Amino acid sequence: MEREQTFGEKAVGLSFNPSGMSDVDKLKKLYANIIDHMNDFRKGYIARGDSPEMVRLYSIAITEAQTAQMWAVKAVTWRG
Repeated sequence: MEREQTFGEKAVGLSFNPSGMSDVDKLKKLYANIIDHMNDFRKGYIARGDSPEMVRLYSIAITEAQTAQMWAVKAVTWRG
């Protein structure tokens, strides 16, 4: 039985790697880990009822990590 993916793994599309490149897997796992940490921090702020601005900042960090992951994958798969 396969385990459910984490929020970060879903956010980076961990299971999508048509090239089968190990570098793509490695990058996606690293970024998924960062995103999972940011999401955990964000959930903590939501649970405590802290500043909505803090929640927004964590959400932006997650979005930017997703963007960076996509550019990193593009870089390692580039065939010019």
